[in-house]
Amino acid sequence: MKRLILAAAAAALTLAMPAAAQQNYRFAIVPKAMNNPYFDLSRDGCMKRAKELGNIECIYKGPVEHEPASQAQIIQDLISQNVDGIAISVADAAAAVRVIKSARDAGIPVITFDADAPNSARQAHVGTDNRAMGRALGEELLKIRPEGGKYAMISGGPAAANLKERVEGVRDALKGSKWTEISGSPTYSNDDLALSVQQMQDLKTANPDLAAIIPVGGWPMFVPEAYKSFVNKYKSEMDQGKFALVVADTLDVQLQLLRDGYANALVGQRPYEMGEKAMDILLKLKKGEKVDDIVYAGIDRVTKENVDEMLKKK
Repeated sequence: MKRLILAAAAAALTLAMPAAAQQNYRFAIVPKAMNNPYFDLSRDGCMKRAKELGNIECIYKGPVEHEPASQAQIIQDLISQNVDGIAISVADAAAAVRVIKSARDAGIPVITFDADAPNSARQAHVGTDNRAMGRALGEELLKIRPEGGKYAMISGGPAAANLKERVEGVRDALKGSKWTEISGSPTYSNDDLALSVQQMQDLKTANPDLAAIIPVGGWPMFVPEAYKSFVNKYKSEMDQGKFALVVADTLDVQLQLLRDGYANALVGQRPYEMGEKAMDILLKLKKGEKVDDIVYAGIDRVTKENVDEMLKKK
């Protein structure tokens, strides 16, 4: 009888141990650049979801500026620290293949968010349907000015797969229309905010009859005073419908600029949602569960008609 009691007690203790010693995980989220406020939202979503889950620490670490080599080194450092999972917004899809394989070889789950590396060993991607987002940017321009004209795009890093897809999406939407893309478009800002504004000015100076600029990321609007200084030079053209600005992303500062007449339309991603979903997916992978290869967050189209409503949601 005594032996039975002791055996039962030992079994009960064994069953209780996992609950008492809940496994804690450290998941890292690696943006393209930490000086880009767009990624702050992914950080905030990651932190919020980690707190809700209780046993997760969200590590937010990336290069200060858009530097693919620095991003690769940071990922390598995280591998050395033996983190439990990594979510990467890939700055250079080709360059990311090696470092992602290194993480997987070390037994670390790896997913991408925002910008993918589909030919790598990553296990899932959470982000935007970037081609659809590009088409939405082009469609908004067609609504604003169906008579067409010359347009140019501004992109970020030339090796970023997500941005390439947006550029092609814009072209898809405008194909067969009266819009013509100028030579030298897109320009590449490498996520340098000040440079993106300068490129807008350079494009307009070199092409006085340019009727639209489409930044496929929100970079110029993330430095609002410089951006407003540029727009103010061509405000009369905008008011007369001769010049349009359709910009990607819908951060608070961008919504305020749109409300105040400094853009015609915005097409936004949902980076906060990406940060949340990244934690859920990494946790499933760590537990050995199956996950979908691609998880899309939605997009938002914003014009002066619904900008106030969007601001209320923020």
